[in-house]
Amino acid sequence: MPKSDTRILTTHAGSLPRPPELTRLFADRSRGESVDEGALAAAGRDAVAWVVTKQRAIGIDVISNGEQQRESFVLYLRRRLGGIGGEGDRAPFADVESYPKFKEERARAIAARQAVSNVAFLPKCTGPITYIGKAELDAECAALRAAGAASGGSAVAPFVTAASPGILASIVKNEHYPSFDAYIDAIAAALRIEYETIVGSGFYLQIDAPDLALERHVAFSKRPLEDFQRFVDRVIAAINTALVNIPRNKVRLHVCWGNYEGPHDHDVPLADILPILRKAKVGGVYLPFANPRHAHEYKLFAHQPLAQDQMLVAGVIDTVTNYIEHPEVVADRIERIAKALGDPARVLAGTDCGFDTSAGMGRVAEDIVWAKLSSLVEGARLASQRLFA
Repeated sequence: MPKSDTRILTTHAGSLPRPPELTRLFADRSRGESVDEGALAAAGRDAVAWVVTKQRAIGIDVISNGEQQRESFVLYLRRRLGGIGGEGDRAPFADVESYPKFKEERARAIAARQAVSNVAFLPKCTGPITYIGKAELDAECAALRAAGAASGGSAVAPFVTAASPGILASIVKNEHYPSFDAYIDAIAAALRIEYETIVGSGFYLQIDAPDLALERHVAFSKRPLEDFQRFVDRVIAAINTALVNIPRNKVRLHVCWGNYEGPHDHDVPLADILPILRKAKVGGVYLPFANPRHAHEYKLFAHQPLAQDQMLVAGVIDTVTNYIEHPEVVADRIERIAKALGDPARVLAGTDCGFDTSAGMGRVAEDIVWAKLSSLVEGARLASQRLFA
């Protein structure tokens, strides 16, 4: 994990707004419509160059490709994994179901968007899981390298995201393997190729694992907490197996409760899963602390510390509201988190989640996204002056 002994470094959770035409192409394809794949590929490469330039101009330290060449943080895998096809389904979110009027309003807002859904048009597992996406992944890494070189390069290597075995297993219904254990192991074995390719290409790896918190109020909403904790433990074990050949300091694990504006009053407390998350063989744990449901939970690190060689990537910018956080607010959040952790050099400042985790579904206007990231950079500068004085 990148680290500085003189200031707080900044990053974000991966996805950034996509240009409208790229979003349209992804949305059309997700509905089964025919699209010009050459035009889509070209639009994706152009978008990577655009977001890399924007991040450099703002001053983000640890940047990404913005997931511009993927339609979703997880459903991109429908083209990279063999054994996936057909049409599946997914359990509803318990907090949304608990508020019928909100559910209706949310459904109307989503229906009005030209976007890719992470809950509709889902595939299912119909055969052996294999990795068939190496060429596409290589092209994605090449586009990021080219964009970085064109923008002048950086002292800090960019990161590339990849889905966790658990989130894919959660949203892609298993109709092939005899057990969940067999299914999650097959996914982890396939994703090991993706993880190793990303790191081998010179990038940091971020594993996106919302399943490790989100699924408590989705697939496990009617089951005991202990069942969910066993699921989290099993997924962490699968992730560790997939990372066997990767140095832990090259990996950060992003965990969240779902990147959507909603009640979130069914979210599992971080205290119930943190002891299990700490088993992950990664160099950094990435958690959201800007949103109003989990902003207080950084305090846990004063009593449940991470390993001495692990970083905390702390979300200090909300990704589902158009409020632009004041830099002083950002600085205050960073300082409180650093105090709880006990070492400011082990804190990276980031966003709670991505801004467009599924193409077109982002709640924050594009120009405000860049303003929020600018506030992140300024807030980190202010906090650094105080923490490293």
